[in-house]
Amino acid sequence: MPTVVVASPKGGAGKSTTAILLGTELAHAGIDVTMLDCDPNKSLTLWASRGTLPGRMEVLSDITESNIVKTIKAKDGDGQVVIVDLEGIASRLVSRAISQADLVITPMRATTLDATIGSRAIDLVAEEEEALDRTIRHAVVFTMTKAILSKQHKGIAASLREQGIDLIDPPLMERAAFSALFAFGGDLHDMPPQGNMDRARENAGAFAQQVFKRLTEEE
Repeated sequence: MPTVVVASPKGGAGKSTTAILLGTELAHAGIDVTMLDCDPNKSLTLWASRGTLPGRMEVLSDITESNIVKTIKAKDGDGQVVIVDLEGIASRLVSRAISQADLVITPMRATTLDATIGSRAIDLVAEEEEALDRTIRHAVVFTMTKAILSKQHKGIAASLREQGIDLIDPPLMERAAFSALFAFGGDLHDMPPQGNMDRARENAGAFAQQVFKRLTEEE
């Protein structure tokens, strides 16, 4: 089954939130999911310790440069989706993870700074494609998005599309429930109500469906 790598060199772009929303929604849909916490901040590990993990999911920590490829290969051979939450720097560990990816997702806030720094993740994917002589699918998802899109957001989205970059629609909105995941653990289907839960679940579910579609469709 596929490996999804969540990568961005920009801190605060929503990497761990994106990974958790994707993993929990896939697990809720009945898919086996293994989450690999490769971020020194251990956000996934902290989230997992604060609530009951959804069924069909496990979170693995202590992933290093030396064991990440072996871990991914062991888990994706079990019919699971593997989701890798990476550290926010360009490193050998990041490169090795990207080399195993079926899809690399770069979370990005719709600001010029995030777009500029986030583009470095696209460069890393291109470097691995050249080294491996194969195409690695890549997509950007906007995070912490407002209901009314700013001119800056629209301009950045248009620029990315002009460059041929795949944008996942819907973006991940700015939702109280998304940030509350780190306080309560678990998922959007069992946490105490936070804001408009129906809209939060709808947003996360639609995002996960779009990712799964990219993992299963022919390019």
